[in-house]
Amino acid sequence: MTVPVDDGFAALRRMTRARIGLGRAGDALPNAPLLAFQMAHAKARDAVHGAVDLDRLTADLAPHPVIRVESAALDRATYLRRPDLGRRLAAGAAERLPAGPFDVAVVIGDGLSAAAVDAHGATTALALIARLGDLTIAPIVVASGARVALGDPIGAALGAEVVVMLIGERPGLSAADSLGAYLTFQPVPGRRDSERNCVSNIHGHGLSPAAAADKLAWLVREARRLGLSGVELKEDSPSEALTAPSATALPGGA
Repeated sequence: MTVPVDDGFAALRRMTRARIGLGRAGDALPNAPLLAFQMAHAKARDAVHGAVDLDRLTADLAPHPVIRVESAALDRATYLRRPDLGRRLAAGAAERLPAGPFDVAVVIGDGLSAAAVDAHGATTALALIARLGDLTIAPIVVASGARVALGDPIGAALGAEVVVMLIGERPGLSAADSLGAYLTFQPVPGRRDSERNCVSNIHGHGLSPAAAADKLAWLVREARRLGLSGVELKEDSPSEALTAPSATALPGGA
């Protein structure tokens, strides 16, 4: 027997994307929640194995200059098997980056969700740069085969005081297009995850790009003022910027 849609869990379902009170048909799920689960799983797989539309992303970032680089993981299968290669630049990639110095570098990496970058990468980057108009901003770097720590060699090559890596987060069954942002002060290869700040869950049902940019701009300025980032940089941004849940100083999901 299928549990009716308007049951005791209906009010809770309107408040969360979590799967609660799904009901049952015999010893299985009813058709509707089963098909929804299968669709969510397919979207998550597509996000992981998809490719960012680099030409469209570059066009969306105009008129800001864009430089494309690759990690040492030169194909998707290698990227998924070898996370370590996604943290290192491919041979010769650093030579394409101008040696600043710059106050801030913004890097957009494909990570584990191409869908997240396609949907929110350019919008979030442009919103952040607009809030940092008094600082010197490096050309935007678009990185393929990227893990979070790839921002460290990129930031070091650019001579950036702060690097912000916008990257597709590992997709789940409630959001396959979630973007994460990782901020590191004085990036150099070998930085630990505890030395970064994270603003996560940037997507249509989570933190908006504008709200994320507010939080990131505050973190950038505080990192530069205090000379640090990570667990020692406690978030205390203005309350009007806190319009949806996010996390700070957490290990990277990519």
